[in-house]
Amino acid sequence: MTHAEESLSKLSVEEKASLTSGASFWYTKPVERVGIPAIMLTDGPHGVRKQREGGDHLGLADSVPATCFPPAVALGSTWDSELVTRVGVALGEEAKAEGVGVLLGPGINIKRSPLGGRNFEYLSEDPHISGVLGAALVNGLQSQGVGSSLKHFAANNQETDRLRVSADVDERPLREIYLRGFQRVVTEAKPWTVMCSYNKINGVYASEDPWLLTDVLRGEWGFDGLVVSDWGAVNNRVAGLAAGLDLEMPASGGVTDAQIVAAVADGSLDPAVLDTAARRALELVDKAVAGADANASYDQDAHHALAREAAGRAIVLLKNDDGTLPLAASAKVAVIGEFARTPRYQGAGSSLINPTKLDNALDEIRAIGADVTFAPGYALDGADATGLLAEAVAAAAAADVALVFLGLPGGDESEGFDRTHIELPAGQTELLAAVVAANPRTVVVLSNGSVVRLSGWADSVPAIVEGWLLGQAGGGAVADVLFGAVNPSGRLAETIPVRLADTPSFLDFPGENSHVRYGEGLFVGYRYYDARTMDVGYPFGHGLSYTSFGYAGLEVAATEAGVGVSVDVTNTGARAGREVVQVYVGLPGSAVVRAPRELRAFANVALEAGETKRVVLDIPRDELAYYNVPVAGWTVECGDYLVEVGASSRDIRQHASVAVDGDTLLVPLDGNSTLAEWLSHPVGGQVLGGAFAAAQSSGEGGEMMALLSDPELMKMVGSMPLGRIASFPGSPLTPDVLEQLVAAGNP
Repeated sequence: MTHAEESLSKLSVEEKASLTSGASFWYTKPVERVGIPAIMLTDGPHGVRKQREGGDHLGLADSVPATCFPPAVALGSTWDSELVTRVGVALGEEAKAEGVGVLLGPGINIKRSPLGGRNFEYLSEDPHISGVLGAALVNGLQSQGVGSSLKHFAANNQETDRLRVSADVDERPLREIYLRGFQRVVTEAKPWTVMCSYNKINGVYASEDPWLLTDVLRGEWGFDGLVVSDWGAVNNRVAGLAAGLDLEMPASGGVTDAQIVAAVADGSLDPAVLDTAARRALELVDKAVAGADANASYDQDAHHALAREAAGRAIVLLKNDDGTLPLAASAKVAVIGEFARTPRYQGAGSSLINPTKLDNALDEIRAIGADVTFAPGYALDGADATGLLAEAVAAAAAADVALVFLGLPGGDESEGFDRTHIELPAGQTELLAAVVAANPRTVVVLSNGSVVRLSGWADSVPAIVEGWLLGQAGGGAVADVLFGAVNPSGRLAETIPVRLADTPSFLDFPGENSHVRYGEGLFVGYRYYDARTMDVGYPFGHGLSYTSFGYAGLEVAATEAGVGVSVDVTNTGARAGREVVQVYVGLPGSAVVRAPRELRAFANVALEAGETKRVVLDIPRDELAYYNVPVAGWTVECGDYLVEVGASSRDIRQHASVAVDGDTLLVPLDGNSTLAEWLSHPVGGQVLGGAFAAAQSSGEGGEMMALLSDPELMKMVGSMPLGRIASFPGSPLTPDVLEQLVAAGNP
């Protein structure tokens, strides 16, 4: 008997129920009679947002100082699981030092639309990156004896009406796009907890959906931890408990505990269900207690340095014509834009971190360059900037190069609401136009938590640096990249569209009447743009370097375990740098709808100038599978798969085909299955053919056999259900024969 089971055996029904909801905003309930302590859960995911005193309120603006690491929008652009693991370790060290048992994160929801108000908390538009990096963060965090809370499960892709909206999504995209990242993290990293989201999925609240919380999460993926609600996500506590929601947060003042006790008493809730939830709560407490260390501490300076390293690796160099960057330390530089002095480094809402220190780009640039002038250019409150504009233009005209810091105001991006556009403020683009007119050698540095439209001005400047939201050390990281101390290696984990109207979900976001239809299906992000061969601002996976890379010698081979890929990558430039090798897979001529290519593996490779490395990547067989709705399972289709290796979804350097054997499966047949489906079925085709031959030999099936031998007629009737054909005059497929066929076709 485990310690949790022993403790459970000593509890009354009321005490068991008490363990299924919080004691306050951040603490679970103790049961002092049997020595069960309370543990603390607190917000993440890119820092420890612990309320300064007590745990009785949200405390957004009253948290203890902690390292503000780069938010997920930036970490996703590193494409580096080793680096993200180290960030997770540091988060675990800080959480342990603050007595936190579970840190709420990471968030791995898909960036379905660039308008998502919480996109800065999420890693990518692609479930492979989200899963790989999410697992890395969880593994790092939990290595320190602190639990993670994988969130927000599931299909939580907007803030509009988030506590009621139903995400109406077909099962295949739900499985392949919106659940796939969660599946990887659960199976590979085993998070201590999973947090269910506010929204409904196809009309059912996530907090009371047994298919989601029990059948899929536990039955299919083998999750053995605790499911906790997002704060305030519970709709019906008894139904939620029965569905698999173990812990409600925050406290309900005992109201829902009493509902559970009453449900057990009147027989509407199986006592075993309550026992299971209470046991999971006790197991979580035991893990947190075992991982706690009252003497734990961490090195703030070392963590700040790690935050700077991660931020530097997250920066994406979008454009760099004529070698504008990196800058020489001796260059005469005009730094323009208030964001250079007053950085925007994180998003608003529950993830708001009170940093231990805060760098700004202006000070860091001045520490490198001897000749730096500054002009704010605009006011963060949007006040009239005529005088600021003139000052900025004068500074730009007198400099060798102008560094213009632009971005989204903090009020544009936050938990709780979605954006309505992807535009930079008009005052900023007007400033940029005036600066470029005064000095064409202008570099734009962006600060934004989700993509912004660049198509109106990108052609007017030689260099663009996507700086995202970079955390407390982002200012130093930007300076490192601008002056070449760090060779940029960030890659886009989300596509930058030419315009908002081009985005896949444009007509279906954010929905209406508390429903949002995921009408784009599988075609999210680059899958959509590539399928339509549509122009984009910058493609998924894109990012430049101060060096160059060559690819050669691609080899692919199919094995029982999947597909092995190896390729030589050479740094063909004069600087050390990092290349992100991206492997995409497609199946031309597939029998099911597919994107032209889907990311299936990647590697972050450091190379000295002139160095070549053989990069070896394995694609597990299940990564080739699609979700086969008729058979309710994953299926690998037989065929010649196209493996493409390159530097983005639009920059393919090498490609090869590999033959893969498909899974043997028998799709169930019935009278509603079409003639074509019957004939293509390995068993049903033989059974039906035999029935027609037998009828013909008896003089009854001649017309039907003639139909089957006529390709033009088969085009017309192949899509007809067999039961309809059986009803035709003269058909040998009587109801009795049809019943026999169905039985024989489904052995």
